[in-house]
Amino acid sequence: MSTPKIPPPGLLIMSVLSARWNEVWPGLLGELETRFGPAGHVSELFPFDQTGYYDEELGTPIGRRLLAFDALRPLDELARIKLDTNAIEAAHAAGTRRCFNLDPGFLTLERLVLATGKNFSHRIYLGQGIWADLTLIWQRGRWSDFPWTFPDYAGPEMKSRLTKLRQLYKTKLNT
Repeated sequence: MSTPKIPPPGLLIMSVLSARWNEVWPGLLGELETRFGPAGHVSELFPFDQTGYYDEELGTPIGRRLLAFDALRPLDELARIKLDTNAIEAAHAAGTRRCFNLDPGFLTLERLVLATGKNFSHRIYLGQGIWADLTLIWQRGRWSDFPWTFPDYAGPEMKSRLTKLRQLYKTKLNT
């Protein structure tokens, strides 16, 4: 019999996609920090060009920022966090078109799990219409992806960024 054990908290990360950065930033950052606490890491703006999936809705060219929040959080908050980010997106939408896309997830020593409202064979239902997407795992000193990993997360640039965030997380766990 296994004995239930609460895991260590995770590092809340968030990918922010938009083609309207001048309009939404830094106000959006302030809103996210009000809701989730200070961001200990805010990446520079970098291109999101691995897919055209969001082009029609968000416009082009789409840029991305990757955030990591200071406070480590219980992993079972992921569904609520995704519902919160959905509400923020909706509050800023122009009709049915979002101004930005927020993708929250938890980074731990072992994995990166993103939250989504879309079911798929490899996703685990968390409740409230939200699924957990096992996106990457850490093994043998590097990130490993899966056949379903989004191309932007499978690429070396994102994996390098996530490795730095994993080190930040590891430091936070040890302090």
